[in-house]
Amino acid sequence: MTEKGEAKRIGATQHKNSGRNNKKGDATWHNYVVDFKEYEKSFSINQDIWAKIVTDCLKVDKNKSPAILLTLGNTNKVRLAIIELSELERLIENENNS
Repeated sequence: MTEKGEAKRIGATQHKNSGRNNKKGDATWHNYVVDFKEYEKSFSINQDIWAKIVTDCLKVDKNKSPAILLTLGNTNKVRLAIIELSELERLIENENNS
């Protein structure tokens, strides 16, 4: 599935030219600036990749959080979200306070 298809599937707003213009990142979705990654079998992440995603997020909106939405596989797809632990802790705290 393409970035466009993934963005549509979750209701995200795509950024023109996939972030190559002034609005970095691939899309905005709720409180996140999203970078879509699609791979058949695996994806490696390191500090440089995460730093770029964080920097792109800050350029779009300092009040949003960065996220990688990763799709693995061709037919039996696995979809994962990569976010900072502090963001996950905030989500859990908000859930517990509801």
